[in-house]
Amino acid sequence: MPRPPSTRSADTRRLAEAAGRRGERLAGWWLRLKGWRILDRRVRTPAGEVDLVARKGNLVAFVEVKARRTAAELDHAIDERRLARVASAAEVLMPRYAGPGDDIRVDVILLAPGTRPRHIENAWMP
Repeated sequence: MPRPPSTRSADTRRLAEAAGRRGERLAGWWLRLKGWRILDRRVRTPAGEVDLVARKGNLVAFVEVKARRTAAELDHAIDERRLARVASAAEVLMPRYAGPGDDIRVDVILLAPGTRPRHIENAWMP
């Protein structure tokens, strides 16, 4: 007989979800300070999810946000597999957010307490 999920794991997931949302809000705020307009948040596709979609002029960025408890943990927060999934989702979403002549890229914003957000532009190149 399968064991029911523990309450602790549900609580842990809920806390991680809340932390992720806080990180996405902070990343959106950071991008707006840098002159970006946030077009959408948490966009899900069959290919994956994009945390933020932002525009600055004719540039549309599909942004993956990673928040960690320490700056040291940020070095391992993002990997090629995760970026490839964001890029696949971005391909699905391009017609919705980008028009003719727009440039497209996948960015990453890394967040940790006590540090400035680290914006990695054009983080994915297949």
